[in-house]
Amino acid sequence: MEIAQDILNILLSAAFWTAVLRIATPYVLGTLGELVCERAGVLNLGIEGIMTLGAMAGWMAVYQGADLWTGVLVAAGCGALMGLLHATLTVPLGLSQHVTGIGITLLGTSLSYYVYRLVLPQASTPPTITPFQPLDLPGALAQTPLTYLAVLLAGVVAYVLYRTPVGLAVRMVGENPAAAEAQGLSVTGVRIGAVMAGSALMALAGAFLTLSAFNAFFFNMVNGRGWICIALVVFASWRPGKALLGALLFAAFDAFQLRLQQIAGGVLPYQVFLMLPYLLSILALVLVARRASYPRALMIPYRKGER
Repeated sequence: MEIAQDILNILLSAAFWTAVLRIATPYVLGTLGELVCERAGVLNLGIEGIMTLGAMAGWMAVYQGADLWTGVLVAAGCGALMGLLHATLTVPLGLSQHVTGIGITLLGTSLSYYVYRLVLPQASTPPTITPFQPLDLPGALAQTPLTYLAVLLAGVVAYVLYRTPVGLAVRMVGENPAAAEAQGLSVTGVRIGAVMAGSALMALAGAFLTLSAFNAFFFNMVNGRGWICIALVVFASWRPGKALLGALLFAAFDAFQLRLQQIAGGVLPYQVFLMLPYLLSILALVLVARRASYPRALMIPYRKGER
């Protein structure tokens, strides 16, 4: 009975939900980025490397004297360039999206570590910057600007995909590229643009870690978040609103297990609590994925004039 009351107190506390929003932010941005890519028919397994590069590039720009928002733009620009590389190899050249994506992850991660060591060869501990500070808005949980931006972007992505001609073009090339071509659209152009935009969002997810959640860049800080985002796209059935919900759900599991360790940590090994958000997410994914409607042209190369 006492444990049940403790759990209820956790779920009703403002600190818990503040932590949920903070933990969810990189998942929201990364999932939106992957969703945009896949809606256009391109699987982007380079997300882990793009997030790492975004984290390093944004932080390095600020460390070298730029302001925080310039760091955000630098991260997004680096992500867009990585997206351009991935899209060039997979869309007009038709190379394997799986293999190319893994290559982008390796390139982005290795490039990040190389540049970091090149600029700071003697650093024994990660140098720090002054990150974004939480905004104390009336009636809202105190969060940094990038968290509010992530929630706003979920609405923007949903609006663009379902209420604008650009979104219709993205969805069409992901469902039926031949029909898109018949309407005068450039399937190659739309797919490359979507992958660049999605990759920029992925890089913003990484930048959040160094410019908002923490104040330094260190190796392995992305820690598999990119792979979770790929799973969340399936959980969300390729819909931005459900992507936001899925990211919040996973973050709630993660924040809850941290607090649950304090309550029952002496009864069960801490590894059990670390597994909890992943086990619950896998269960939710299994239940939802069976009914998911994926883009029909996802991972299918298209060349002009082919049917």
